[in-house]
Order: sequence, then C-alpha cells, then structure tokens
Amino acid sequence: MLERLLAPLTRRFAWARTALKVQGRFGEVNGGYLASAVTLNAFLSLFPLMLVAIGVLGFFSLHHNVAADLISNLGIKDPALTKQLTDTIAKAQQSRKTATVIGLFGLLWSGLGLVASIQYALDSVWQVRGRGIKDKLVALAWLAGCAILFALSLGGTTLLNFLPGVLAPLAIVVSLAFDLFLWLFTLYVLPHRKVPWKALLPGAILGSAGLEILKLLGGIYVPRLVSSSSGLYGSIGTVFALLAWLFFFGRLLVYASVLNVVRWEEDHGTVTVEIELPKLPGEVPVQASRSGDAEAQVTAGSTSEASSRT
Repeated sequence: MLERLLAPLTRRFAWARTALKVQGRFGEVNGGYLASAVTLNAFLSLFPLMLVAIGVLGFFSLHHNVAADLISNLGIKDPALTKQLTDTIAKAQQSRKTATVIGLFGLLWSGLGLVASIQYALDSVWQVRGRGIKDKLVALAWLAGCAILFALSLGGTTLLNFLPGVLAPLAIVVSLAFDLFLWLFTLYVLPHRKVPWKALLPGAILGSAGLEILKLLGGIYVPRLVSSSSGLYGSIGTVFALLAWLFFFGRLLVYASVLNVVRWEEDHGTVTVEIELPKLPGEVPVQASRSGDAEAQVTAGSTSEASSRT
C-alpha cells in the first residue's frame, strides 16, 4: 500500500526511494522491538539518575534557593505542589551523600544495561554479531566519553549565557554541533563493524535533528504537565510523558542506524549468504528476511516436483 502511494515520488526522487527502503528495512529487522528494548532500559536508567540528581540537588541547594527557582521556571501555581517540591528539596539536603553514592553505582549498572540494548539494536540493524565481553569495555569507554562530552557541553553552555543577547543563536549552533558529534560518536563506536565515519553522517544528521525536535517538544510539554499535575493522576501523567518521549527516542535511534545501512548498501551493494532454519514437516523455506525469519515457504511435494522437472 505504501509503495503504491509513494510510487510517483520514488520514480522522480532518489530521497523518496531511500525513505521507502528505510521504512521497509525497519520492519524487516523488527525495528519496533529493538526500539522498545532501548526505551525500557532508558526508562529504568532514570531511577538511579534521579538519585544522583537528588544528591546533586541537595549539595547545590545548600548555597542557592533552588526551590524558588524551580517553582518560578516551571510556573507552578498550586500551593500543595509548591509545598511538595519544597519538602522534597529539603529531604534531598538531608540524604544528599547517600543518594549520590547509591545513585552513582545504580547509574553505572543501569547505564551498562542501556548501552547493551543500544549495541544490540545497532548490531541487529547492521546484521553483525556483538563482541562478547569486549562489548562491556566498549560500553564503559562510551559512557566515559559521553560524560566528558556532556561536561564540555555544560561548560560551553554556561559560558554562552554571559554573551550578549544578539549572539543567542550561537547557543543553538553549539547545541546542534554537540548533538551531531554525540550521534557520530555513538554510531561509530558501539556497533561491531568498521565503516568510515563519513558514511555515518546521514544517520547522525537525522538523529541530531530529531533529538532537537524531541527536546523542544519535551521542553514545552513537560513543564505544562508538571505545573498542572496534582496527586496520583499528575504523577502517572508525568510517567507516561517520559515513556512517550523515550519511545520516540528509541525509534529515532533505530531509524538513524537503518538509514546509514541503507545508504551504505546503495553505494557498496550487498552479499547473499545461506542461513540455517529449523526443518518443519511439509514446509521448505525458500526466502528469509533480514532478521532470519522465513518469509516464503513451499510444501515439500512442490519442491520435489520442481526438482524432477528440471
């Protein structure tokens, strides 16, 4: 159906043919399931990350009126929610050391799980096997690299705040450059295959542009949700908002990698190999998908008849 609708475009424009191939490949490699695994592990990583944030908030709030700043920036008007936020920051001051230590250990453990799911997704799209135990070392190196990149980004953003308002667009350029480098770093380091970094630019550009859109939507929607939340319903709504954001992020990650693979195949071609599948009674697989699933099968009798005729 989709091919018929896009047929006029695909005949005229190369980008439309590539987009159609990307969509088809996303389904072939079970991209939805790969993205869901990334979403789940990213969501689980939020809990130790929140512990670290609570610890940092506790240390920072000793010298700054963080509660008043948050209430003002989020536009919170509800007195009950204001009191809840103030009490939470007060408790963070009391448990700042414990929350930081436990959160850091939990963040390392959950972070490795998140990176493992990303590695599996990228390897599945490229149709390669992982490195085994070496993947853990690569994951640690990637996490360390990301920590350095985020620290540099935070320092650069802080410096940009002191520039005149006329140079405000420079902050957007720096943010886009950071996103692009982070995506290139991820797509180059984590999967178990070696291709030139220039071949990864299409996916990195798609990923960085999509991430900026997600950050923009999150920055508009989440504060409104928090400011209007109350009781259990507001908490559940916030959780669903985070899950929705992570859901689209997971799919963006898989689509970015699929785009790189499709573009690589368009430039360098493909190879065909035999695969082994379980032998089922009365059925003979004759075609398999990119994920190794039998897509086309014939009965054993028809195969024998075809062989005898030849």
